[in-house]
Amino acid sequence: MKTTKLNFTIPEDVAEALRTQVSSRKRSAFVSEAVRVRLNQIESEKLRKLLAEGYSVRNEEDKEINREWEQITLEKWG
Repeated sequence: MKTTKLNFTIPEDVAEALRTQVSSRKRSAFVSEAVRVRLNQIESEKLRKLLAEGYSVRNEEDKEINREWEQITLEKWG
């Protein structure tokens, strides 16, 4: 896997926790996995929002179609 070196700033308490809880050999992998997990969460949140918006739009269309069919059905029974 191709890698890229990055330089970024994080809060001192986070850096300290990283230094004390993760060995120096594994820090890059740890940070990569943490970023990957967060990016997946962001993508999932976007998808949920799109699905909710789509459902909302579709819900009104579905109600209108149901009203039309209900009217036709009632005419046949009446």
